[in-house]
Amino acid sequence: MKAILQRVLSASVAVDKEVVSSIGKGILVFAAVAPGDTEKEADSLAAKVLKMKLWDDDAGGRWRRSVMDIGGEVLCVSQFTLLASTRKGNKPDFHGAMGGEEAKRLYEYFFNKVQQGYAADKVKNGVFQAMMEVALVNDGPVTLELSAGQKPAPTPILTPDK
Repeated sequence: MKAILQRVLSASVAVDKEVVSSIGKGILVFAAVAPGDTEKEADSLAAKVLKMKLWDDDAGGRWRRSVMDIGGEVLCVSQFTLLASTRKGNKPDFHGAMGGEEAKRLYEYFFNKVQQGYAADKVKNGVFQAMMEVALVNDGPVTLELSAGQKPAPTPILTPDK
């Protein structure tokens, strides 16, 4: 799984020009599910989202407080395009994203884990597989990429034949 976190002053999601979710100060999470991802990756990513230190403390200590520490809100948005490959040509390849019902099930599992780890009323959701308009006021800006699960295969070390 992969997620992009953005520290925001506010964010909202609209579908068909109607706002379906909105938050004030907190984090906007774009999340994508990859083939091979399981509940284990979703659990790990949900915990990282809630525990990531994105705010300063009252004494001026940098990067000391999480969204839960500040009483902020979380808006989760499914976004399979995070897993696009753009290595060949100019057209994105989305084979790196899990499709269909399994992706929906695992994304919803992730969302529920974020809610359960914090407070259900402070965690909002977009609409899975909908064409969404996402609006945000970035704070900082602070944007981080998080991932859980599938690590890239190690690059083999080539040595000359002797």
